[in-house]
Amino acid sequence: MRPPKRPLPPLDSPSLERLALRYVERFATTRAKLASYLDGKIRLRGFDGVPPDTALIADRFAEAGYIDDRAFGEARARAMARRGLGARRVSGALHHAGIGAEDSAALAPDIADRAVDAALTFARKRRIGPFSDEPVDRIKREKQIAAMIRGGHGFSLARRIAAMAPGEDVDQLRDAE
Repeated sequence: MRPPKRPLPPLDSPSLERLALRYVERFATTRAKLASYLDGKIRLRGFDGVPPDTALIADRFAEAGYIDDRAFGEARARAMARRGLGARRVSGALHHAGIGAEDSAALAPDIADRAVDAALTFARKRRIGPFSDEPVDRIKREKQIAAMIRGGHGFSLARRIAAMAPGEDVDQLRDAE
């Protein structure tokens, strides 16, 4: 039988700084995510004295260049677009990651420019519309449209892609946008 683990001592300011530094060196993160992580550590282990404002620690790390919310948002948006996810899913993920409205607004044109390519990537992965092996009936087409909408794509774009015949040229869809 193992002996019980000793409880960890409460955090102090230097140990909280070390935790924050270790977190940002291991993970790409935002100010909000770092502050949330530090708040969780303080709740878990306690703090020796009055706990500091974790948002100020995150701001100080951002000023030092350890955290860049906009760069994190750009990387996350590009990765999600490569996976075929639409603008609504991307903006929701950015909001959830704590990207501010100003940074999200700066990323919005890039997300909109990649909308058709992301939708076609999603359709290719799910074999929808022109990437299907055979024509589909109305019920299956509605399910495909619903999947694309859940993927964050707009209804009209999803409907156009799902209505395309198998093997149809997708360049006409890019030209229409």
